[in-house]
Amino acid sequence: MSQLEDIFDFTKTSDDCIKCGKCIPVCTIHQVNPDETTSPRGFIELLGAYKQGHLELDETAKDIFESCFLCTQCVDVCPNDLPTDMVIEEVRARIANKYGIAWFKRAFFTLLRHRWLMDLMMKLGYTFKTCGFREETKRGGMIPRFKMPILKSGRLLPSLSKTSFINKYPEEISHGGKRRVAIFIGCLGNYNYTGIGDSLIDILADLGIDAFIPREQSCCSAPAYFTGDFYTVETLTKKNIAYFETFIDEVEAIIIPEATCSAMIKHDWEVFLRNQGMDDWADRAKALNEKIFMATEWFEKHTDLKERLAAKGKKFEETITYHDACHANLVQGISQEPRTLLSQNYEITEMSDSARCCGFGGVTMQTEKYHLAEAAGKPKAAMIRDTGAQIVSAECSACRMQISNSLHQAEVDVVFKNPVELIAKALKD
Repeated sequence: MSQLEDIFDFTKTSDDCIKCGKCIPVCTIHQVNPDETTSPRGFIELLGAYKQGHLELDETAKDIFESCFLCTQCVDVCPNDLPTDMVIEEVRARIANKYGIAWFKRAFFTLLRHRWLMDLMMKLGYTFKTCGFREETKRGGMIPRFKMPILKSGRLLPSLSKTSFINKYPEEISHGGKRRVAIFIGCLGNYNYTGIGDSLIDILADLGIDAFIPREQSCCSAPAYFTGDFYTVETLTKKNIAYFETFIDEVEAIIIPEATCSAMIKHDWEVFLRNQGMDDWADRAKALNEKIFMATEWFEKHTDLKERLAAKGKKFEETITYHDACHANLVQGISQEPRTLLSQNYEITEMSDSARCCGFGGVTMQTEKYHLAEAAGKPKAAMIRDTGAQIVSAECSACRMQISNSLHQAEVDVVFKNPVELIAKALKD
């Protein structure tokens, strides 16, 4: 039995599930595929059977366990606080060890482990994007010209930027020298939605806070974690922790404009390392947490940004509807902070269920199981349409990618913006 098997007791989790069914109505996969097997308590029951030797991790089990969106909606309502998402992440690692990981995922995770290689590939992608993409839409996405084997034709994909955010700016940006924060930008914000980083710099300039953009920051490892590639997770987690420790005492905070990255760094790093028996590294990850914040959380709690926005004394004509990203609202309890800042200059019209998962679900869900992501995205697009808002906002680029495509497929003319982009606009105009 491997160390991984020794550490995690699937039987206890299964025994502690009282089958009350509170998880069923909120489960993202059950909403689009109402099968007891692919429900939180179904996952847990199968894991118990696996641990007891009654179930093989065969191709059928692989298909089942890869159908979870890992949205944590079930964890939020569970009366016994069962870590359903965590046990699925752990069993996916066993599945990856047994069956391997698809070639395109291995290639992607290799790029994530080596920033210089990712920089090169993204630069090549930008240079030759006209060969593979037909048009850029006003929502900032690109529609494929040809059908790719792992992507459904007609999907709206994020644009590539000519220069990444990290390479666009000097490492140190002075705005007065009295306060200093570091920026962890995230991969999508670094290569695709670079306006997010630009907006962060603009906001910090208005506040008179120096920006430090750590050159050696690596992917938070969330894509690999949700897929079961624990080698990549361990590599990137340890690399980032060691690097963060070199400057953490010299900054007031590390601000992250991405819910998934922030949740991974602030929560999942410690959980992953402790579950793998690396308590010393888990303690080091935990020690960093007091200085790690989602961007709007830190701006709202630790600056006078709200007052500065209110002093502008203006409201934009465009109305906003706000989507609560699962990794912000459920994992970190962040929901009101971005609304507080945005409401100073924008009217916010709430959708019928702002906390319903958008259906992004990770690399596997966006490729091999895209039909499930597509189905989960349709009701979210309808909710956004029904608000009559011109803009939908969330502090998560994974949600941005998924929701923008869902809106495109539904022909809903609503633009997605990160809240920091809208805040920076309010400060300028």
